Amino acid sequence: MSTPPTSTPPNTADQLREAYRGFFAERGHTPVASASLIPHDPTVLFSVAGMVPFKPYFVGDETPPYKRAVTVQKCARAGGKHNDLDDVGRTKRHLVFFEMMGNFSFGDYFKADAIPWSWELVTETFGLDGDRIWVTVHESDDEAEQIWHDVVGVPMDRIQRLGDKDNFWQMGDTGPCGPCSELHIDRGPAFGPEGGPLNDPQGDRFMEFWNLVFMQFNQAPDGSRTPLPKPSIDTGAGLERILALVQGKDSVWETDVMFPLIEQASSATGKTYREGDYDDRNSFSLRVLAEHARSSTMLVNDGVFPSNEGRGYVLRRIIRRAVRHAYLLGTEKLVMPGLVETAIDVMANAYPDVVKNRDFIVGVLTKEEERFRQTLKTGLVILEDELSAGVTTLHGSTAFKLHDTYGFPLELTEEIAGERGVSIDREGFDIDMAEQRKMAKDSRKANAAGDQQQDAYRELNEQFGVTEFLGYVQNETESRVLAVVPSAAVADDGTPLVEIFLDRTPFYAESGGQVGDTGTIQTETGTAEVLDTTFALPGLRRHTARITSGTVTPGQTAAARIDVKRRDAIRRNHTGTHVLHHALRQVLGQHVKQAGSLVGPDRLRFDFSHYSAVTDDEIVQIEAIANDEVLANPIARAYETTKDEATAMGAIAFFGDKYGDIVRVLEAGASVELCGGTHVKALGDIGAIKIVGESSIGSNLRRIEAVTGFNSVALLQRDEHVLADAARLVGVPANDLLEGVQRKLDEIKALSDEIKSLRARAASGQAAELAAGAVDGVLVTRVDGVDPQDLRDLALAIRQQSGVEAVVLGGITPTGGVSLVAAITPGFAPGVQAGDLIKDAAKAVGGGGGGKGDIATAGGKNPAGLDDALGLARDAAHAARSASTDA
Repeated sequence: MSTPPTSTPPNTADQLREAYRGFFAERGHTPVASASLIPHDPTVLFSVAGMVPFKPYFVGDETPPYKRAVTVQKCARAGGKHNDLDDVGRTKRHLVFFEMMGNFSFGDYFKADAIPWSWELVTETFGLDGDRIWVTVHESDDEAEQIWHDVVGVPMDRIQRLGDKDNFWQMGDTGPCGPCSELHIDRGPAFGPEGGPLNDPQGDRFMEFWNLVFMQFNQAPDGSRTPLPKPSIDTGAGLERILALVQGKDSVWETDVMFPLIEQASSATGKTYREGDYDDRNSFSLRVLAEHARSSTMLVNDGVFPSNEGRGYVLRRIIRRAVRHAYLLGTEKLVMPGLVETAIDVMANAYPDVVKNRDFIVGVLTKEEERFRQTLKTGLVILEDELSAGVTTLHGSTAFKLHDTYGFPLELTEEIAGERGVSIDREGFDIDMAEQRKMAKDSRKANAAGDQQQDAYRELNEQFGVTEFLGYVQNETESRVLAVVPSAAVADDGTPLVEIFLDRTPFYAESGGQVGDTGTIQTETGTAEVLDTTFALPGLRRHTARITSGTVTPGQTAAARIDVKRRDAIRRNHTGTHVLHHALRQVLGQHVKQAGSLVGPDRLRFDFSHYSAVTDDEIVQIEAIANDEVLANPIARAYETTKDEATAMGAIAFFGDKYGDIVRVLEAGASVELCGGTHVKALGDIGAIKIVGESSIGSNLRRIEAVTGFNSVALLQRDEHVLADAARLVGVPANDLLEGVQRKLDEIKALSDEIKSLRARAASGQAAELAAGAVDGVLVTRVDGVDPQDLRDLALAIRQQSGVEAVVLGGITPTGGVSLVAAITPGFAPGVQAGDLIKDAAKAVGGGGGGKGDIATAGGKNPAGLDDALGLARDAAHAARSASTDA
């Protein structure tokens, strides 16, 4: 029955992975790289099995791009339904992180191929002894039993039938499901009694290492099952378990993926590991350290970060459980950094990205260990005092205090108490937790949304530290996405925006007057257009962005690229600001100090202290000095030094910038100033500097605006076009524009004088005609369509006519308003002024006006009241005339 190996069996983890993939690739399977530990399936926290990435194919949501696939999938089982965390270190095979080798058929081959291939691989390629292998099938699966016995040749006394609990798989209450067939290896009498897997529910002697799932039914809500039209195969084979078998090891802990970590843990703590001793407390703790370092490393690499929720909480539990075991071993120094380095070395060949992310992974896990160690000792003292009091149940309030104040996950407290035979008052803990959540909810209602956002920023900052800025020397970086959160801002078109946080970035965040960078952040699943970059907190850079395609999620590797053309324009303007500052001090005096600035891609704005307007001649001098510096083209040198050294060099501090002990200095020609912005490499890169505006912004505060580089060229081109258009309009060459304009102005003046003369003659003619309508020396009439000035001139012309002593004209102007004019002769009525005649009339048209003496004007907005207004004016004029006559 036992078949000798056809080649040298694999003896390392790397060889085992390649042997498995190669075997099935030769049989038409497409090799598929491992998916992330963070699944797209929302029903599980982690990828818990090799089939998780293929679930959409099995349930029919998506069409598989291949009929056969082979993978070695990263998996993690901790938290939720699938949880091996508490068993780690206690047994010979339980791990949080493990690798699941799998071959899959999507409606292609079925039992007749899957079963013989499994046997061929484990006996001929892996070199396992077939005489020690037992097979289990579902109690209803006659077909599988027949193939194992008749085709493969497994004796019937090593084939056992088990029920649904052990040998039936289903994805949920409904959907694809089917019987399983498992392979178990007999590890000998030392591990338990005979009788096969049926007599070994713990699997100590007959260890399961291979599981074939035959997806052949669809289960309905009522529990009934109907055959699937295209049955499928899902194989799960734990790499670490099989590795222990091919390496001849008693457990997974002695394999080449775990033992180097145990050795590192032993070295770091000074404790000896006793191989195979599961009663020794030190060895148990060393196994926990080894496993948790590897699982933490792989989780952080895939984008899981310590937090108080979801996956992050599970990771935090894993890390803090490991730190607690290091403490039990008497180690107060940090252990995670060295363990993580070893884990990365162990996993490097299979997963090269862990090497690429080495510094990031070590940094995250080191910070988490440091945070927990700050409270661990005090918390353990409190817990020990409680447990030493002889209690059988730890009070819930104590467990909550350890959780809330000292960072002890409840499960860690339960584990520690359980080691002493003490249970936890979960009900009391839950009451305190509910009360805290209620208080937090009430606090959130009382606080503004901005306060909640700041708390989130602070948590990010505590977890990952400040953003590493590489934008002084790089326009593009490979970064890690730390968080993606909704933004309070929206795009101009109403599109929702997000805030993306990276571990490192080339994007300059707005500060020191320089605007933030724009560009793109691209991952393998999506692209974000960065619209602005600012500081959420000091050192924590926030990329406000619009998702333009797909999704961008935490943990992903991202290509962060700035808009280089825009940044170059900003560089020119920023260095130009320094050059102008120096020129201003040269021309206006050393009292000039910067009082603010704004450096964008299109122009620069510079505010400074000065007691008077900058004259045109001074502007010319400032531009000359600045452009002389640019044309000399000295190197612009930016470097870091101490603030004291910079001050001793005479470096000038820019307004609004905050400086630490180490500052960044910019030497730009004769200018030496402190500045953290981005700058050109040489002043010649700035191009021409042109001041385009000068104004006052307050008492003794002035503002200049200027352009540089291509914007100066654009300004010159625009001015040239304007001059050319102006010259064309006046009919002269551009070089003769001033003379041409002067000639046109002279012509306009002559025409204006002529128009005035014509108007006067026209008014005189109309005046005589209108004057004929005067009654008792008073003329009140309506003249529409005349602007106020012409109406006034007409009134004066009428007054000069014989027999006219008072005239009131009213009319609707060309713009739709109402105009009123009154003019009187000196002898009209003693004590009466022209304004008296139209005072009430102006009110009637909704306006006002007046004048002193013999001429008055008024206006209004109500044309409908014009006739009534003229009637009032007529009454006023005749009343004044009558009063004068009676006197």
